[in-house]
Amino acid sequence: MPLKWVLQWQPNPGTTVNSQILAEVSQCVEGINGVKEGRWKATLTYYKPILRDQAMSPEMPRDFIGMSLPEQPNKYYFTLRSHRIVVESDVSVQIIMEKLQSYKSRVALIFEGFQYQLGDFQLRVGKVVPSHSESLRGIVMEVEYLPISSLEKSRQIMEEFIDIWQEALSKRSLPGHFIHVEPNFSEYGLSDHYTSQHTAVQYATVMAQLIASAQAVSTVRN
Repeated sequence: MPLKWVLQWQPNPGTTVNSQILAEVSQCVEGINGVKEGRWKATLTYYKPILRDQAMSPEMPRDFIGMSLPEQPNKYYFTLRSHRIVVESDVSVQIIMEKLQSYKSRVALIFEGFQYQLGDFQLRVGKVVPSHSESLRGIVMEVEYLPISSLEKSRQIMEEFIDIWQEALSKRSLPGHFIHVEPNFSEYGLSDHYTSQHTAVQYATVMAQLIASAQAVSTVRN
C-alpha cells in the first residue's frame, strides 16, 4: 500500500490551535493546486483496564490505543506503546471487548477533514476533536505518496515535499508549524514495506504528543 507520514500541528509557545488555523492550512493546500476530493475520518480510542482484582494489575497492559482507519473499514488496530506491539484484528473485536468488560474507553478522538490530490501525493488535513464535543484538540495532516511503499526509498522525496509545504505555509505567518515524529517501526516488528499497522503506530505517537502538550499547557496554567 502507499506510504504515508502523519504530521501534527505544533502551536508556538503561548498559543493554542483554533479553527482559523485549520481553515488557513486547508486554503494553503488548495493554493499549491491541491484538488479537494471529499471528506475523510478516522477514530482513535484510548483504553484503560477495568480492575476488579488489584492483583491482576501487573499482568494487564496499563493502557492501549484502538483505531479504525478509513482505508481498512473491516479492520481494527491495537497499539501498545509501552510494549511496542501493534496488532491488526477484525472490526468485530470491539463488540467482544464490550462484552468482556475488561477494558473501558477513557478517551475517544475523531480525526476528520478533507482529502486532496496533488500529483502523486494525497493530502488529508483534519481537526482532532473528542467524540462527544466540538472542542478542537489539534490538527493533523497525512501526506501519502502513492507510487512507493518503501519507507527508505521514499524518504528523500517525502522530505523534499514537506520542505516545499512548510515554505508555502510559512508565508501565512501562522502561530506554529507541522512536525513529523517518526516512530521506530522496527521496535514494533514492522518492516520497511508500509502497511496500515505503520499508520496505527503513527497515530498512537500523535496521541501521545497531544496528551503531553495538553499536560504541559495545564502545568503552565497552574
